[in-house]
Amino acid sequence: EVQLQASGGGLAEAGGSLRLSCTVSGFPFDDFAVAWFRQAPGKEREAVSCYSSSDGSTHYADSVKGRFTISGDNAKNTVYLQMNSLKPEDTAVYYCAADSACALGMVALKWYDYWGQGTQVTVSS
Repeated sequence: EVQLQASGGGLAEAGGSLRLSCTVSGFPFDDFAVAWFRQAPGKEREAVSCYSSSDGSTHYADSVKGRFTISGDNAKNTVYLQMNSLKPEDTAVYYCAADSACALGMVALKWYDYWGQGTQVTVSS
């Protein structure tokens, strides 16, 4: 059974930082891709970043590029999302999701087969 365990959300002030972690277990292949999504109240869930363990490649949505950094520790099957220069509009429930390759944009929501539970990120102004 594939399981994703997300952690690290919390409260930060605007301009501050938070780090999220997502640990994957039971993935059926040696290589995996983990994406972070977020969903703000009343808005659609959007993919913001993805890490591919096969080549260490990273991908970002324009909304977070330059502020968020995704990285992975393949030995621990864990992917991190370092969020810097946080803005109030980053407030959302953040979810991690896994599949065999990365996908962002319009196809992302249907791309990933495995999902973790959400973790709340709140940024105060």
